[in-house]
Amino acid sequence: MENIPIRSITNKEPELSGSFSIRSTEELMTGQVVQELHRHDFFFLLALEKAKGIHKIDFVSYEVGDHILYLMRPGQVHQHTLQVEGMGYLMQFTQDFYVSNDKLIQQRLRQVSYQNFYKLEGAHFQQVMGHLTHIFQEYTQQQAGYREVIKSALNILFIELVRQNKSNTKNAASAYQQEKLEELLELLNAHLAKHKQVGYYAEQLNLSPYQLNAIIKATLGKTCSELINEQVMLEARRYLLATSNQINQIAWHLGYEDPSYFIRFFKKHMGVSPEAFRQNFK
Repeated sequence: MENIPIRSITNKEPELSGSFSIRSTEELMTGQVVQELHRHDFFFLLALEKAKGIHKIDFVSYEVGDHILYLMRPGQVHQHTLQVEGMGYLMQFTQDFYVSNDKLIQQRLRQVSYQNFYKLEGAHFQQVMGHLTHIFQEYTQQQAGYREVIKSALNILFIELVRQNKSNTKNAASAYQQEKLEELLELLNAHLAKHKQVGYYAEQLNLSPYQLNAIIKATLGKTCSELINEQVMLEARRYLLATSNQINQIAWHLGYEDPSYFIRFFKKHMGVSPEAFRQNFK
């Protein structure tokens, strides 16, 4: 079974090896930068003052322009063609680097990372860039206690982005419902191949299936079963387009013992067979 290409964090700082890095886009992105479909095992943040091109995250195309920020979770796939024309930063970090046992910090990371795209107003973008510049300086200068300073600055940055989410949201869902949705999405990412029943996830969240369905309906306007099926289709599309695995291998990877059932299931939701989807979109 061929896995989707996964990139890990590499940097020049032994103390932070594999856990954190930040680079200026001036250092990394000269001319047109093209990256084929791949996934990361870390959180990926890209802030761009001025740019143009195409950026797709989990097959959704996002605007590339001025004052934008992308934030991806581990496991998501993306590809882009970018022409960077202004300042920017590319930051990478693992969950272990940022998250402690503090449940509030864990919740904040879930809140901020389940939105992949931020279009910021000029003043707010400059505020975010100020936080990133501070982090970049700490990372490059490495004065005493720089790791703690970086984590604190990350926390402030994410608070700012959470505020941005709340000020722009049109969803009437409560903070509690949003928190449960984010917890569910995290569980789906970890257990989808083995568990596809609403009851399993309701139990993990200490809810009844009725309560969980009500929360998903309020936040996303769909049932929990529909959300689970969407996540299965997303992972299937990731493997169809980013690997050369056979259809039966992908079916087994997703927890389907009968590949023919998986093919029918895929066609029902996507309108084409897995093989046709691969040929049409790859």
